[in-house]
Amino acid sequence: MSMPHNPIGWIEIPVTNMERAIKFYEAVFDMKLERHQMGELDMAWFPMMNDKIGASGSLVKHEKWYKPTLDGPLVYFTAFSGDVNNELKKAEAAGGKVWIPKKQISPEIGYMAVFEDSEGNRIALHSR
Repeated sequence: MSMPHNPIGWIEIPVTNMERAIKFYEAVFDMKLERHQMGELDMAWFPMMNDKIGASGSLVKHEKWYKPTLDGPLVYFTAFSGDVNNELKKAEAAGGKVWIPKKQISPEIGYMAVFEDSEGNRIALHSR
């Protein structure tokens, strides 16, 4: 079966302190997040380009429904610098913890790394 698009449409990353999480992610990925209050949800959206392939997402705070975890699904961010080490260093400087340093997946797929964010989530990076 051929699909005209990627299967993932949106990612939500749980946070407990929205201000701290926004500061962390803006520092690591060198981008501005857009904060929105959506009823009981406090959200900070990552930039999204509707005409491009791939998914965007949001940081989300909700007292009952969203809890940061090191055990849940692993979200991979593209390292737009071209080298996961650049974003990994920024994550560490912003208070994150490196779990898996840069390592090659394969020559065809590229490199990956994993860190813990400011909220206690496991987050991965990928670069070619």
